[in-house]
Amino acid sequence: MSRTTPPRPLDVEALFPELAAHRGTTTRLHPRPGRPDATDSSVGGPLLWPADEPWPVCTEPHSHGRGSHTRGLRPADIHQRRQVLASAWAREPNPGPTDEERRLLEQLGREHRLDAAAESGPLPLIGLAQLYRRDIPDLPAGPGDCDLLQVFWCPFDAHGPTGYGMLLDLCWRRSWEVADVMTVPPQPQVVGYEGYVPEPCVLHPEQVATYSFAGLLPEDLRARIDAWEEVLEERAGQSSDGGDATGVAYQYDLSIPPGWRVGGFASWHATDPYPMNCRTCSAPMRLLLTVDSSEWDGGSGSWKPQEEGDVPPFLAARPTEVTVGRSGELNVFACPEEPGHPHRWCVQ
Repeated sequence: MSRTTPPRPLDVEALFPELAAHRGTTTRLHPRPGRPDATDSSVGGPLLWPADEPWPVCTEPHSHGRGSHTRGLRPADIHQRRQVLASAWAREPNPGPTDEERRLLEQLGREHRLDAAAESGPLPLIGLAQLYRRDIPDLPAGPGDCDLLQVFWCPFDAHGPTGYGMLLDLCWRRSWEVADVMTVPPQPQVVGYEGYVPEPCVLHPEQVATYSFAGLLPEDLRARIDAWEEVLEERAGQSSDGGDATGVAYQYDLSIPPGWRVGGFASWHATDPYPMNCRTCSAPMRLLLTVDSSEWDGGSGSWKPQEEGDVPPFLAARPTEVTVGRSGELNVFACPEEPGHPHRWCVQ
């Protein structure tokens, strides 16, 4: 079933015509639980990975951050625990886990230790997503006209200069060159954080209009938008109904949609905006992919697809079960001059 973003609460360009110069498009991926295969664009699904090519691994020690390299949760236990909880809370008329399910959940939440062989070897990365250019209008061509982007990450923190960061690995390839596909890729025995383990999801790509983050708009335009929002707040305080525009905010309803998406503009709601320039050629980088912890929330409910108007948020808002940082989002940037240059990313 396709997913359709509702019309915006108002025509923001009618109020601020200058925004036309700051309009773009982004493709909302709308991941939903399913059974994708290696020929599909997906989150958490099987990847089109050559059988004769080494699987990506992490070779860094993991002595900090969430857990350690030697202890953690088993991915199979994480998946089963989620299934038990989903069934328990969807149960009618008495939602919630039974005593027997609570005992099972306790067992599934226990940490386990790596075997001796795995402790001294590299850690297989988790295949987070793969995106075919044919499916996603805003996905640019990769280096050498590659049409498939595959995204991996390490299931432990403790990377980078702080010793607490994530490790991300992106691979571009030409899908038509893959003949024999790896059917059983290596998996980590344990992970440091269950938010790194995605549930298999099919995608329902939808291209929508988007506008630049407010903090990056020209100062005069930003000031006018702020003044307009203040007027709406005052009206909301004076009247219980206040009109259709009450509660509408540029940041949450009119500019950048929540959820997994490709292209468009990055949101800088957790930090002040800062330059994302290519470390190879210094070109300003463009947003390639956003990995979000939620498809919508209380502050962005106007973006909830029309087809899911009656679906409770806990059943649909977090289909991938991925959690970035403290329920934030991961923005991945690419060099527009040379797609083969190293990517950069930030967490918001």
